[in-house]
Amino acid sequence: QVQLVESGGGLVQPGGSLRLSCAASGSIFSINAMGWYRQAPGNERELVATVTSAGEISYADSVLGRFAISSDNAKNTVYLQMNSLKPEDTAVYYCNARVTTLQAKFVAFSCWGQGTQVTVSS
Repeated sequence: QVQLVESGGGLVQPGGSLRLSCAASGSIFSINAMGWYRQAPGNERELVATVTSAGEISYADSVLGRFAISSDNAKNTVYLQMNSLKPEDTAVYYCNARVTTLQAKFVAFSCWGQGTQVTVSS
């Protein structure tokens, strides 16, 4: 089994910053990609940012220029630096990883973290 543990969420004022972390652990053979998604009440879960094992990065238009995703492959960890936060960024942020395991090295599947709450409010 693979586990994703997220941290760094909390309450911040508009214009402030937060840094989210997500560490993957378990019987991991490889991680093909990692990313962050978010879901606000009443909304669908949406992509925020992703990074592949090759370093390819993508962002949602709504966070472009404000958020930065990075990864530490040696630690199986992905980060999301969030700057210039807006109230509309308020959501539960979920970490995602596409992985293969030691038991099935050629079968990739998607894993989700439990989510961490980010609230932007004055």
